[in-house]
Amino acid sequence: MPLTVEIVTIEKTMLTESGIDEVIAPGAEGQFAVLPRHAAFMTLLEPGELILKKGAEELPFAITGGYFEVLNDRVIVLADAAERADEIDVARAEAARERARVALERREGTEDLALAAAALQRALIRLRIAENRRRRVSSIRR
Repeated sequence: MPLTVEIVTIEKTMLTESGIDEVIAPGAEGQFAVLPRHAAFMTLLEPGELILKKGAEELPFAITGGYFEVLNDRVIVLADAAERADEIDVARAEAARERARVALERREGTEDLALAAAALQRALIRLRIAENRRRRVSSIRR
């Protein structure tokens, strides 16, 4: 029996998808995978790439952390923020990276530094995932 996966952010339910064969996620203790009939558990998610595998298809997402729960072949991802890899606006992510880099160079306050570092991390994750997707798509077209 395949997995049913739900990805939820503060703003909306991004995805509810049945028939998922595997979920690969960036956990607090490192990357992990979940297959159907996995034991129930809950863990923290780190910022990174969440991949849903359905047959030969991969559905990658950029997430900025959150919680991950498995219960009875149902996976619930409560993400701080999530974005489909194919919807990442590379120009916007690059602009965010540059703004964060400038803010880090200014070194104005501990809180500002932490916010700028987090923004830089989010931008870098989005850019890495967009690049990975671009590479996968171009290798498929060859």
